[in-house]
Amino acid sequence: MSLRQDADFIIRESIKKVLPNEAVLQALKEKTFPSGNIYVVAAGKAAWEMANTASAVLQKKITAGVVCTKYCHVKGKIPGMLCFEGGHPIPDSNSFEGTQVALDMVSNLKKEDTVLFLLSGGGSALFEKPLIPEEELADITGQMLACGADITEINTIRKRLSAVKGGKFAQLCEPAHVFSIVLSDILGDPLDMIASGPAYPDSSTSEDAIRIAEKYRLKLSDEARKLFENETPKELHNVETVITGSVKNLCEAAKDACEKLGYKTMILTDQLDCQAKEAGAFLGAIAKSHQGSGQSLAFIAGGETVVQLKGHGKGGRNQELALAAADKIAGLMDTAVFSIGSDGTDGPTDAAGGYCDGETKNTLEKAGVSIFQSLQENDAYHALEKAGGLIITGATGTNVNDVAVLLIKRQ
Repeated sequence: MSLRQDADFIIRESIKKVLPNEAVLQALKEKTFPSGNIYVVAAGKAAWEMANTASAVLQKKITAGVVCTKYCHVKGKIPGMLCFEGGHPIPDSNSFEGTQVALDMVSNLKKEDTVLFLLSGGGSALFEKPLIPEEELADITGQMLACGADITEINTIRKRLSAVKGGKFAQLCEPAHVFSIVLSDILGDPLDMIASGPAYPDSSTSEDAIRIAEKYRLKLSDEARKLFENETPKELHNVETVITGSVKNLCEAAKDACEKLGYKTMILTDQLDCQAKEAGAFLGAIAKSHQGSGQSLAFIAGGETVVQLKGHGKGGRNQELALAAADKIAGLMDTAVFSIGSDGTDGPTDAAGGYCDGETKNTLEKAGVSIFQSLQENDAYHALEKAGGLIITGATGTNVNDVAVLLIKRQ
């Protein structure tokens, strides 16, 4: 197979092994519920898949349910459940509508009732009831995305501006019990940060939020600043949480796929946390160091990089990583770097990520495209499109961070 075919195989196999279906099945397999009603609330990019599996397992035991997920992620009707699609990474009126329907459903529950809360990455935008005007929330979210704040910092701010984040949703479900199944998309699996922790005690403080706002010089209204003074719940007594999948599983799945193809494989890290361009350059440097190897090698890095927006182009962190790597591996024989978001969407694009090899830079130069200028404009999408380097998977139904892979193929 060609390098690109190897990459496509690794992508397919990796995503297949981190789909949420099996994780939800395992979490519900041994679970017994009290005698009351069971209400399902699913939020995040993997919400439909998780809710659909729960429906198949519990069937008529479910009284009602609400699914809040991203546009184009609902794959059909689920018996007894209402499905809503909303905006991501910036919430919109549909996000708020779906959340409000869920809140109406779980109000006035009894102690013997259970809320089955199925949570995955993206829930911060898709499950939201803001305490400030929608326009200001969108503006603050946009400011943080543009300045390169990491997901923990962003979620620390979001919790203060929301009626459901930072453990507040679990409080709203009281006195009912909340059984939470979580698919992690944050490094280290901090349960209070995944989707901004709607059903988990919050470890961040008001002081943390104020410090982050000052660090990035966020433009905030007096109303928003006032909300920073309200502390989030530090204890919750009605919640049981099970964490199911994470980027560590994604890296292991990628490793298994690489080894099936004959690559000697090393997982460099499952804690990648830096600028996307830096990660791409780093993988390119590793590629140069191992060109003399007589065997096929694969190096894997999982995590979540960030992009500092300076230009007005189109792209995402995985595409930017791949394009930065293209500059470093130019001219190298049988060498490729690719990076994908496990959810199938990278930034506000239809691509899951990007692929490059030793010929990519030359192809772009012939088309009159400068990698340097494309990166300056944050326009990796159009550059990779011209080189045939976009990776399109469609919505995958899961979300456990990103994985980047360097391949050096030797016959």
